[in-house]
Amino acid sequence: MTQLLQACLNGSRSREEHPAVPQTPEELAVECRAAVEAGARVLHLHPYDDAGSETFAAEPCAAALRAVRAACPDTPISLSTSAEIEADPRRRLELIAGWTDLPELVTANQGEPGIVELCEHLIARGVGIEAGLLELEDAHLFVAAGIAGRCTRVLVEPLEADPNLAVANGAAIEQVVIDAGIDREQVHHGDGAATWDVMRRGAERGHGIRVGLEDTTVLPDGRRPEGNGELVRAAAQILG
Repeated sequence: MTQLLQACLNGSRSREEHPAVPQTPEELAVECRAAVEAGARVLHLHPYDDAGSETFAAEPCAAALRAVRAACPDTPISLSTSAEIEADPRRRLELIAGWTDLPELVTANQGEPGIVELCEHLIARGVGIEAGLLELEDAHLFVAAGIAGRCTRVLVEPLEADPNLAVANGAAIEQVVIDAGIDREQVHHGDGAATWDVMRRGAERGHGIRVGLEDTTVLPDGRRPEGNGELVRAAAQILG
């Protein structure tokens, strides 16, 4: 199987941290196109409302999907379901249940309250689940939930700032998944300074990787990239 390269375009990253972070549908379309041209095969993004806040509201989510699909018609799109956008599990489910345009995929962090119910809802609507495992406990919860066989892939995403700690956590999470006999495709990615170390280990293990301005604002050599395309291009070199 060819190792997957996924781009994560924005997340909660501010434009003060990097001026190329896309928020509007038009900006997302431009950055997504650059990422695809650099080698990305899946696009992960967070829609924003007119006030500049991340949102699950149906209209801005639909607008973002339509703009990106027009620019990248053959590339699957993954939206976030993070509790950092809406902490109340019932309200989150209500908002996402109101989506009029559906993405191909969502990321679903398995340590969050209400996440299994949300996954069940989206699976029933034909949306693929990228199960996010940020901590070792998340991996155990994921195994116990019994939904792994209906998920598209597993995201191993240790968030420790220290590269050594992040790599060790990623390895521990991976081992729980392996020991449980879960054979879903894995994508490994980190955060900040640890991003490139986590990706290198994941790639060496034969897994997919993810990169973009959501995860890091620096290239492997410490330089600031022009945007998501340059980050994806650098990650493609890791996969060879």
